[in-house]
Amino acid sequence: MKDFVLNAFSESARVKQQFAREHADRIVQVANLIATAFREGHKVLLFGNGGSATDAAHIAAEFVGRYKRERAPLPAMALATDIAAITCIANDYGFDELFARQVRAHGQKGDIAIAISTSGNSPNVLKGVAAARECGLTTIAWTGGTGGTLAALVDHPFVVPSTVTARIQESHITLGHVLCELSEELLLGKAS
Repeated sequence: MKDFVLNAFSESARVKQQFAREHADRIVQVANLIATAFREGHKVLLFGNGGSATDAAHIAAEFVGRYKRERAPLPAMALATDIAAITCIANDYGFDELFARQVRAHGQKGDIAIAISTSGNSPNVLKGVAAARECGLTTIAWTGGTGGTLAALVDHPFVVPSTVTARIQESHITLGHVLCELSEELLLGKAS
């Protein structure tokens, strides 16, 4: 069992290191886009299902609360946290419309949409991205494996080089934390 533990941590580290090497420039570019959006009064909308929904909520909370530095709250919202909206939309329009309807309600040109799907093929996430594009949002995907359909639909795809859901999600949350920290640094200047 000890070998299992060591192998799981080693594989997680290997996937994250490969992901970072492949995407470092894009991570910096997207952090700049996020910081600019916040500076200009825009917001970040994040959405996904299951573990990806909780990753979206986690990163939204880091922006609204704080990540590392004391600062004003930054406007970010996760679209899978309002149970009344979720059940209303799913009941009246179908689960596939869950994110698209909320993006149309809350998204405005200049905002950023971060769509999270480990497979890249979740129908409601794909429809959410389509709505974001129609509304003029900058679109970002966090996915894995081949990227699925999602990676080709967005402006800035982040595809984790793994087909193991756990490894993909572990890289996604690290990506979210790095984007939070870089955004704070860009908005506030280097910490002393």
